[in-house]
Amino acid sequence: GSGRGFSGRSYCGGVNYGGGLSVGSLAGGSYGGGNCYGNGLGFGLGGGVVVGGLGGDCLLSSCDEKVTMQNLNDRLASYLDKVKCLEKENAELECRIREWYATQGLSCEPRDYSCYYKEIEDLQNQIVCATIDNNKIILDIDNSRMAADDFRVKYETELALRQSVEADINGLRQVLDQLTLCRSDLEAQLESLREELCCLKKNHEEEMNCLRKQSTGDVSVEVNACPGPDLRQILEDLRCQYETLIARNRKEVEDWYECKIEEVNREVITSGQEVETCNNQVTELRRQLQALEIDLQAQLSQRNNLESSLAETECHYNTLLCELQNQITCVEQQLAEIRAEIECQNQEYKTLLDVKCRLEQEIQTYRCLLE
Repeated sequence: GSGRGFSGRSYCGGVNYGGGLSVGSLAGGSYGGGNCYGNGLGFGLGGGVVVGGLGGDCLLSSCDEKVTMQNLNDRLASYLDKVKCLEKENAELECRIREWYATQGLSCEPRDYSCYYKEIEDLQNQIVCATIDNNKIILDIDNSRMAADDFRVKYETELALRQSVEADINGLRQVLDQLTLCRSDLEAQLESLREELCCLKKNHEEEMNCLRKQSTGDVSVEVNACPGPDLRQILEDLRCQYETLIARNRKEVEDWYECKIEEVNREVITSGQEVETCNNQVTELRRQLQALEIDLQAQLSQRNNLESSLAETECHYNTLLCELQNQITCVEQQLAEIRAEIECQNQEYKTLLDVKCRLEQEIQTYRCLLE
């Protein structure tokens, strides 16, 4: 018979007994790979009856009974020696495994990492505090940015208001110039009216003198007729009429002039008050603008300080996080190495245990065969 054993070596390829007995190890392979092992038995009587085992064909050949028994005994003796050697090695490995488990295995007490819990908790609290501080700083920066935007909007509004006030002041200056020109025209008209009044007075006096000279001549004429009109009375009446007319015209002109002057003065006073009010507003706006610029500079400097402190804090905590990450990485590597070693030891133990079980099965099988 033929068959494959474990660990790359054939411990029992087959035994012929009485021309027909065949024992073989079947469906084997390397015991390190975890493959299954099987045993097969074949009996043959006479010259060719075969009873097959679990996975192989056993061809029985007719050999001498003594040679076959000797071969079987030799193989069995070598097999028993190797079994004893393997049992001894297995016992040594079990002792080593027990010692390893006694020192570092799962049966011993686990490592005490409680000394790191306080440090980890402190670092987590520091990270939370740093996150809160960062959020507060970000909130302050947002508030400062919003305040700066509000100040910018107010500044633009005040600037637009100032420009509109300056435009109104320029318009009022034009109105003031127009009123000044109108006043000059009225004063010129008043002067012309005064000159006209003087001319009228002079003409009236000349006419009166002429009439007086005419009435005081040396010619005396006596007319026996009804008395003529009294020229003196007529002249007096004319003079009274002219004086009344002149007085009325003067009064009207003076009243008109005073009314116009009063309106112009009122407008000038109103314009002056408006100009003064606008100047006060411009001064107040300048003062507010300076205050806002000072506040803006203070906010900008505060923002720069906060940004620098934030960058320093981030750098510091990034350094701490890198150190913690390195420590965690080292601990994880150690744990991975320990886990891999434990798994390797467990695999070796399982392999050796399987080998032991199969060897015991083989020994039991040969014992049965020997019986």
